[in-house]
Amino acid sequence: MNKINYQKELDNLINNITKEGQVPSLLLHSCCGPCSSYCIEYLSQYFSITVYYYNPNIYPDEEYYTRVKEQQKFIDSFPAVHPVSFIEGDYDKPRFYDIAKGLEQEPEKGARCHKCYDLRLRRTAEVAKEKGFDFFSTTLTISPMKDSQVLNQIGQKIAEEVGIDWLPSDFKKKNGYKRSTELSKEYDMYRQDYCGCVYSYRDRQLEKQAKENMED
Repeated sequence: MNKINYQKELDNLINNITKEGQVPSLLLHSCCGPCSSYCIEYLSQYFSITVYYYNPNIYPDEEYYTRVKEQQKFIDSFPAVHPVSFIEGDYDKPRFYDIAKGLEQEPEKGARCHKCYDLRLRRTAEVAKEKGFDFFSTTLTISPMKDSQVLNQIGQKIAEEVGIDWLPSDFKKKNGYKRSTELSKEYDMYRQDYCGCVYSYRDRQLEKQAKENMED
């Protein structure tokens, strides 16, 4: 199956918006401040953004609240072209553990992650529909550890089911990830070293331990 260039799709959509002189509203799901940084810098030129922080997968609780604060700090300090607002979703951890049940040993990018994408994007779409946004999307496609093809396929499917437009993206393109690391340093942001859930935390600790054992 040929891969779709979702960055090109986004470019085409933005070109049409610019020609029409519109500034559509976008509910942008964010996984963390650092990942959102480039996305906000880029998209706020063309959209009125509300960042939606809905991540019931984050472990432990302290990590969750640290990421929330970093997200808010960046929004408050970044001089976006169009104003950016913030909504924090529910930290409903049981929902994540319900969808992850039986998939605890799946590798990152596997079936558990796909279920987690669906959980977070579906809730984002529902809120966007309830509040009358023009589009919904996610910052997740900026991560080298995330499959943009899968994310966009899930987003588009949810969009059709909920009845709201999905904004396609592949924010890794155009050096987006590199730019996010630059912005993180510029704004002195906390950057985590694992995706967020207890399973990714477990795997990262095992990787560190294996590396330390090799160095001994």
